[in-house]
Amino acid sequence: MSKQQDPFYTKQKRSKGNSRLLEADAALDSALYDSFRAFGRFYIRLQDFFSIFAVRGFKRIFVELTSDGFSFAAIGAVLMTAFALSAMDATASGEFNRAEDYSVIFLDRYGNEIGRRGIRADDSIPLSAIPDYLVNATLATEDRRFYDHFGIDVIGTFRALVSNTQSDTSLQGGSSITQQLAKNLFLSNERTIERKIKELFLSFWLEANYSKDEILKLYLDRAYMGGGNFGVVAAAEYYFGKPVQDISLSEAAMLAGLYKAPTRFAPHIDLAAARGRANVVLSNMVNAGYLTEGQVTGARRRPAEAIDRSHEINSPNYFLDWAFLETKRIVGDSNEVGFIVRTTIDPQLQRHAEDSIISVLREEGAAFNVSQGAMVVTDLNGAVRAMVGGTDYGQSQYNRATASTRQPGSAFKPFVYATAFEMLGITPRTGISDAPICIGNWCPQNYGRSYRGSTTIRAAMAASINTVPVRLSTQTGREPIAEMAHRLGIRNEFPVTRSLALGVASVSVIDMASSYAVFANGGYQATAFGVTRIANLRGEVIYEADPDRNRVRLLDEQVALAMNDILHAVNYGGTGGRAVVEGVPTAGKTGTTNAHRDAWYVGFSGNYVAAVWYGNDDYRSTVGLTGGRLPAQSWQKFMEYAHTNIEVKPLFGVEMEPRPFIIAQADGDEDGETGAERPPSLAPAAAIKLLDLTEKMRQAQVRGTENIDQASAPVAWDSESL
Repeated sequence: MSKQQDPFYTKQKRSKGNSRLLEADAALDSALYDSFRAFGRFYIRLQDFFSIFAVRGFKRIFVELTSDGFSFAAIGAVLMTAFALSAMDATASGEFNRAEDYSVIFLDRYGNEIGRRGIRADDSIPLSAIPDYLVNATLATEDRRFYDHFGIDVIGTFRALVSNTQSDTSLQGGSSITQQLAKNLFLSNERTIERKIKELFLSFWLEANYSKDEILKLYLDRAYMGGGNFGVVAAAEYYFGKPVQDISLSEAAMLAGLYKAPTRFAPHIDLAAARGRANVVLSNMVNAGYLTEGQVTGARRRPAEAIDRSHEINSPNYFLDWAFLETKRIVGDSNEVGFIVRTTIDPQLQRHAEDSIISVLREEGAAFNVSQGAMVVTDLNGAVRAMVGGTDYGQSQYNRATASTRQPGSAFKPFVYATAFEMLGITPRTGISDAPICIGNWCPQNYGRSYRGSTTIRAAMAASINTVPVRLSTQTGREPIAEMAHRLGIRNEFPVTRSLALGVASVSVIDMASSYAVFANGGYQATAFGVTRIANLRGEVIYEADPDRNRVRLLDEQVALAMNDILHAVNYGGTGGRAVVEGVPTAGKTGTTNAHRDAWYVGFSGNYVAAVWYGNDDYRSTVGLTGGRLPAQSWQKFMEYAHTNIEVKPLFGVEMEPRPFIIAQADGDEDGETGAERPPSLAPAAAIKLLDLTEKMRQAQVRGTENIDQASAPVAWDSESL
């Protein structure tokens, strides 16, 4: 059978396209094969070449170490370059670190210095005017080769390492003056390798851009000298009370001993240690060749005497901390370094405010298991006359008068009543029901779980009834009550809940004083303030307060009248009976929180407003302490003194007549001048730069205190609610 006749034989013609793909695949396989063979031959030849460098035995150890050394050196060079670039960024702006803080001298309301805060710095004295023995003492102690090295004293660093390794107590420093200045000008005090590397590069930059004298002058102006002083000029004035040009050799030695450990050797902290360190400095000066032993003998025999700074312990420190923050807020980003600030504080009232808290706690604090108290006293315009932020500033600098916020309890109720007077048109004599009330599943109860039935607004406030303000809050709404509290002076936010009417909110002592001052002055804003005038060190006035300028009315006069009427009833027949001051019309409100954690009394006269708080920092419950006990007692004790030998002003909206003002002649006072608010003699120097604002502040007290007749019927006493 032929092929044409075979049904199973078919002739296929090969495609040209498939042939080309096979050719390309073959070519690729061949190329890869040849490449791998060529690479293998090259690798074998490379191995043969490096085999001639093969090192065996002990030689190989040194080769490996050298190789690793080069590797790590390369890595280190990259890191150093990165750090160098970062360090140079610090100089790119051309500006040094700002001073850590401002230097502020505080004066009381009469112009006498009461304390200082922040830094003290003065760079106004040229290097040529600084005594040679102070400069030499600095060089002998800090950097003897300062004028010879290039920014880093390699020899001095090695010497310091050896000395410190041998436990030498002379505090040998390894950093040159240039290095220390680089840290002060551009870096922080953190102890890290990164900071140290940056310090080295910045030292080179300083040496390249400044002369040695310029670097030394910057160091003398920038070094921290303890006690809040930066630079030798400020330190000389602070420790010795004299210009740096007038200090003696012994005083210069004491200053030069402060660079390495200013806190440890500050003379106002440990005079003996400061003198011992000064002796080391004198020895350094002899060893460096600046002086002979005979020349320093006199300084050793007559060591420096520092100014007694013990009086600063008795400064109104809590107030000064707060006033310092207020000062910085007012001056903003001022380029000035130092300021003289006139404050509102009255030293006599401050001392008695402290005594009224501490003495009451000492006598009865243990019985009530309460350990802390706070008080803020203002005039009717908000000028703070006294501030107690705690029982012991040395143990705790936390200011419970300004920084702490606690629940006010019933002391919050005046905001509820003020809202009701404003919105509902009621009066203190308006009748209201004291009966059980529930908001959802919350049913507040009165203290003692008893109810009066029909009563009046005035009686409800006096007895601190709980159901009445809750009932009023359902009529006014809770948001208006919160708005009223913020309007009058409560600055921190709090949740608006159904228990707000009973004081479930967070408030500060100073804000409570500000808010109640609005009632006392007839309805005008009275935000607490402590700074009346700020001047720079050249005597130029930067800021001056004027409480009377653009006075803002926050409450209608009729609302203020009604509030003072019902708050007056709290003291005369209500829960504030222990706050009564004989012959002084007063008004106020007690407050106690749940579980007796906080106890308050906030009240006012026609002269002063004061808010008092008692409690524990850890929120432990007290043993049954209420606002009508220790807070009211401290308030009364202070107000009794505060109204002695002064004209007692009438209370706005209260009919009660104040006791007559009798000028009492003090013992041995032949001129018959009254002792009432007699200011101490004005301090010279800084105080003389500021005008006396005393009369202005007295006039500010008078405004808004006119006597308006209003009935003041007695109310039956009841225990304060919880």
